[in-house]
Amino acid sequence: MSREQRAEAGREQRADATRDLLVAVDIGGTFTDITLQNAATGAAWTAKTPSTPHDPSEAFITGVSLALAQAGCSAADVGRVLHGTTVATNLILEGKTAPTALLTTQGFRHVLEIGRADLPRRDNLWGWVKPKRPVPPGLVFEVAGRIGADGTELAPLDEAAVRAAAAAAVAAGAKAIAICFLHSFTNPAHERRALELVRQAAPGMAATASCDVLPVVREYERSMATVLNAAVMPAVTTYVQRLEQRLEAAGIAAPLLLMKSNGGVAGAASIRQAPAQTALSGPAAGVVGAVAMAREAGVADIITVDIGGTSADICCIASGKVGLTQTGRVGPWPLPLPMLDMVTIGAGGGSIARIVNGALTVGPQSAGAAPGPACYGRGGTEPTVTDAHLVLGHLTPSLLGGRMTLDAALAAQAVQRIATPLGLSLEAAARGILAIADNNMVGAIRVVSVERGHDPRGFALVPFGGAGPLHGCALAGLLGMTRVLVPPSPGVLCAQGLLAADLKAEFSRTIALPLERADPAQLAAGFDALAAEADAWFGAEAVQPQDRRIQRVALMRYEEQGHELAVPFSADLAALATAFAAAHEALYGFTLAGIGMEIVTLRLEATGLLPAPAMPRPGEGSAATAWLGAQPMLLPEGQVQAPIYQRAMLGAGERLSGPAILVQLDATTLVQPGWSAEVLASGAMLLTLDGA
Repeated sequence: MSREQRAEAGREQRADATRDLLVAVDIGGTFTDITLQNAATGAAWTAKTPSTPHDPSEAFITGVSLALAQAGCSAADVGRVLHGTTVATNLILEGKTAPTALLTTQGFRHVLEIGRADLPRRDNLWGWVKPKRPVPPGLVFEVAGRIGADGTELAPLDEAAVRAAAAAAVAAGAKAIAICFLHSFTNPAHERRALELVRQAAPGMAATASCDVLPVVREYERSMATVLNAAVMPAVTTYVQRLEQRLEAAGIAAPLLLMKSNGGVAGAASIRQAPAQTALSGPAAGVVGAVAMAREAGVADIITVDIGGTSADICCIASGKVGLTQTGRVGPWPLPLPMLDMVTIGAGGGSIARIVNGALTVGPQSAGAAPGPACYGRGGTEPTVTDAHLVLGHLTPSLLGGRMTLDAALAAQAVQRIATPLGLSLEAAARGILAIADNNMVGAIRVVSVERGHDPRGFALVPFGGAGPLHGCALAGLLGMTRVLVPPSPGVLCAQGLLAADLKAEFSRTIALPLERADPAQLAAGFDALAAEADAWFGAEAVQPQDRRIQRVALMRYEEQGHELAVPFSADLAALATAFAAAHEALYGFTLAGIGMEIVTLRLEATGLLPAPAMPRPGEGSAATAWLGAQPMLLPEGQVQAPIYQRAMLGAGERLSGPAILVQLDATTLVQPGWSAEVLASGAMLLTLDGA
């Protein structure tokens, strides 16, 4: 079956996806998580398999096969495949993108080199070195031709220069070409023609234009987004094609949908055109899953912390609404595509503890999937967060339902490498590793909460990922939070979030109008143009009319400010001004009286609703039936025998007191002393600080 035939078959199945099984796959740095769910009954099966960094698609199809075997289902039963991927992110972070050339307007060759005058927030003013740009000056080509700020053509495009630049890029070894001309967001004619010429002169070359990636103001950010999109296009396209081939070989003829940074999914064809939209694919899926889980539990204000093997991804959700930002970054580069407002730091179960200049540090380096923490017995010798947990008795001797055995002796040997030079006991060294990791994450949590005008004490902490529930109580205690909401399957919540996601896309155009001179008819025409683009996208994604939703947003600022705030658009301009002032005061604590406002960009957010699967519920059970035994746990007050429970055997309404260890296939939950746990009707577990 050809890709076109397979895509068409997938579109037909998508309209009635509830009759089939849904498969969600999230590939992390250490493990690949799979959730298989019957959309009609809510019955779900989970699988976890080590990631395969050399070829992530291997773990992808291995995990899918494991889940299908566990459920006793065949590949033909699968109706939808959803995937969260970090391929684009890793390429950018590791500097392994394809050699890329940039075509820019004459006189703007050094836009990337100049960048911005501000330094990264955490870098030292005197020690910071500007990172090497993703496109060297020798691969930046200027092209004559000019579009004015109002969209009029001031000088015709030099088509011969475009052809010459494409040929020079090929000769220089470029594998991708980005096109970003001045003011193309007001008139994309020159970029579109240049894209045609590049494809004629260099057939097979990955090429992209800024009008198809980020048609908004700010030359540096727009150029960088276009360059990064082009730079990851060859690898992401190859990866998506390999996934489709593996699915076809496995007999799965279902549509492949990939998670985007905005918390929605899109078809493989859309991702191949704009792969940079997947930069926060995996973390975004976790946030979507956490919001859906919290909604079922009746909790609207949450702070999520997704702790995997390599990183911790943190997001604040107020009133059940996930905020989008266009000031996101991936590594050292701005990537102003709409993405969930979250912070990522190098803190995970595989984070390595080292002594640097006499001080103990944890992360951002990680043992990853290979060799992994020392206790995995795969050759790792450096101490990690996971090793520290095992030393203190927070983990049982096995993971993955007994498929992986942890070696406590190897963990102790690794942590001793920290304890001896610092003159600490083994227990104190392990406790110090966890304390540093926890405080690193607390700092990031404050960035998305306190610095956004939210008091974390009024929120519930939602820890997930393979290591998240081990840290939930400790993080909450450091922040003064009294509630921790642990999802039913925290280790695979990113995969489950894929099941709860809808199709999403954003369409933007910069207009830069003072609010007092804005013409409602002109604004309506701008949104109509964006709606036409959205309709084309809805059609390409086979979204039925009754499942289409759009929301209009205005990105606004006070005159002469450097950044905008997104507010819901209203044709009543006075109401729009009031909404912007309220948003500004909520974020910054003040408004600017007597200063004019500007509408900088119009954004239309399009959502294609997908059938929501039924939510699984906990079965019957009690603490007595769930009890598996006890093991020594080292507390600051001394050693205790901590009870171990099989979480799946705990029924709704069951209550436990800490210390306790709750085990399940995908994660381990640590209930610390002074905390109590209750299984909710939704299957989530609410940990509450005693006396709160």
